[in-house]
Amino acid sequence: MDGHDVAAVSAAIEAAKGEAARPTLICCKTVIGQGAPTKAGTHDCHGAPLGAAEIAAARERMGWPHAPFEIPVDVAAAWDARVRGRRAESEWEELMTAYRRRHPELAVELERRLRGDLPSGFEPASAALVSEGAARGETIASRKASQNAIQSFSALLPELVGGSADLAPSNLTQWKGCRAVTATEHGNYLHYGVREFGMAAILNGLVLHGGVRPFAGTFLMFSEYARNALRMAALMKIAPIYVFTHDSIGLGEDGPTHQPVEQTGTLRMIPNFDLWRPCDAVETMVAWQQAVLSRDHPTALVLSRQNLPHQPRDAGGLADMARGGYVLRRERSSLRVVLIGTGSEVTLACEAAEQLEALGHGVRVVSMPSVFAFDRQTRDYIDAVLPVGVPRVAVEAGHPEGWYRFVGLEGAVVGIQTFGESAPAPELYEHFGITASAVKDAALAVIAPSTC
Repeated sequence: MDGHDVAAVSAAIEAAKGEAARPTLICCKTVIGQGAPTKAGTHDCHGAPLGAAEIAAARERMGWPHAPFEIPVDVAAAWDARVRGRRAESEWEELMTAYRRRHPELAVELERRLRGDLPSGFEPASAALVSEGAARGETIASRKASQNAIQSFSALLPELVGGSADLAPSNLTQWKGCRAVTATEHGNYLHYGVREFGMAAILNGLVLHGGVRPFAGTFLMFSEYARNALRMAALMKIAPIYVFTHDSIGLGEDGPTHQPVEQTGTLRMIPNFDLWRPCDAVETMVAWQQAVLSRDHPTALVLSRQNLPHQPRDAGGLADMARGGYVLRRERSSLRVVLIGTGSEVTLACEAAEQLEALGHGVRVVSMPSVFAFDRQTRDYIDAVLPVGVPRVAVEAGHPEGWYRFVGLEGAVVGIQTFGESAPAPELYEHFGITASAVKDAALAVIAPSTC
């Protein structure tokens, strides 16, 4: 149709509303800069002002006598929806009043969900889940720990809606009791197919609509296809949850096309975007807890394919985990170096710390699952975790660029700046030099100048 014909567009929309069996595509044929005598249909009216002469000529051609920013009375009346809006709001309130009388408990629950409030008692219940996870001390992949967390949180959040971009068996985003949405059946799990951007955009729409708490999953590498929608969620200050599994070269034989290198770092760079890369099952539970608690920013959970050993931590570490960065392992002698790890590489930092302590160096290991959350802490807390003047080494199986803000030019980062390879995960870590021995050597190198 002619996209400049208001009546034709309106008629097409009404026809689309009447189609109940299929989607409808409305194709509006338009001319950019329609009405500009010499610039219509050209790039000249896209990114630059028309100019006074062209505007005057366009006014004459369109027969538009009104002054700039003057809205004709008939146009204003046609677009004024205040009366219609008040009537619709009144009808809704009457409906809700009747619903509250007939179903008071359901009405309270409906209004809670539409407000976006969490169920009463959610925070202590989720804290109990974290404590129980710490007591279990499981050694499992963080993608499996995420599935366990989803199972636990589904009992606390009846409004939870999940989904995956055709990778549910790999993302482990389904839970006992979830039901797939089909053409004929209601449910709380969406199979999006291989359409990551569409999935992320639909998540945004679900959050904006309200009443549900949605999440969806794919491989971290495929966050590239969804990035526009991820950025828009952060810009709109809404809180969808993304489950990004297969987080590094640790996915192994799928090869470099599926092995993310720069994705974790660049996602961290999106303003108002939280990213958690947990080191074990306990941090994964905390990551889920914080994602659900968020109201004004999206959260990405970046999860491993390979098993991650449980990390022992004291009560202080357990309490500080939600701060995004905390002392996981304290120095046993005078502090000489701080090792910062995230995700699967926290294990390497702990192994390197043991080797360095054996050489007589006091070493602190800091786990930093969320840079976003850590940045929100007070200066006193940050300095207590990362003491000023103490050399630092960071380790992550990703591009090292973002970690220099924590280690400084005098510190070191053990990471990967090339694309991956196809091989079992242990071989890849050895091949790319992301090992406990490499962390130890980097630490010795940054300690040495301080002893001169």
